[in-house]
Amino acid sequence: MKKILKLIYSVWAVIWFFIPMIVTMPFIVIPLLISDKLGNISFFFVRLWVWIFSLATFVFFKSHGKALIEKGQPYIFTISHTSFLDAPAIPVSLPVQMRGLGKKELSKIPLFGLVTGRFAVWVDRTSQESRKKSIEKMMSTLDKGISIMVAPEGTRNDSSAPLLPFYNGPFRLAIETGVPIMPVVIYNAKRLMPKGEISLKPGTVNTYLLPPVTTDNLTDDDLPMLKEKVFQMMKKKIESLDKLA
Repeated sequence: MKKILKLIYSVWAVIWFFIPMIVTMPFIVIPLLISDKLGNISFFFVRLWVWIFSLATFVFFKSHGKALIEKGQPYIFTISHTSFLDAPAIPVSLPVQMRGLGKKELSKIPLFGLVTGRFAVWVDRTSQESRKKSIEKMMSTLDKGISIMVAPEGTRNDSSAPLLPFYNGPFRLAIETGVPIMPVVIYNAKRLMPKGEISLKPGTVNTYLLPPVTTDNLTDDDLPMLKEKVFQMMKKKIESLDKLA
């Protein structure tokens, strides 16, 4: 009986993930097709989609540290990534317009790929040319005052370690643009929806924004230091949350 109820709930969650997406899709996509300046309208409807999903499934998203975000200042948000639930957690937790770096494979998911494609810079990690173009596009986005969201681990963390090793990309981008990095820890998403599973549990996904790290006057020689500093900030936060769990 327990397995049947779990299956019914999971199917219900999938339905309420896609129905609001379909309804809000024109209001999400059309403003961004017109102009990046209308991105806040799109983000309002993205959040509306997530709120409907949340109310229907009892999967809630709570943000901590929004006051750290300075109005009008673009950031490079480096997020921890453990679950598909990270995707709906981000627009609700980060109250700014942003674009994310995403794996090209995600663009092939029906509807989800179409909607999120307006907010994503897709990259084929096997292609050097694709990676180069994605960096150029992200730099252009930052120049417009729009923030960038990157998972520096490069993939979902399915290990027992707090974090996987970080890639250099987002830290090199931060140094080249002088844009501050804001580390972001998304916590509890993995417990509610583990990697490789469709099943879902009700609960709360907490997002923690950590103090921004300035990149003014840094050079490529400082990249290892910058990457390690952000890594340790996020790692210590995860470990402290694990102790409280």
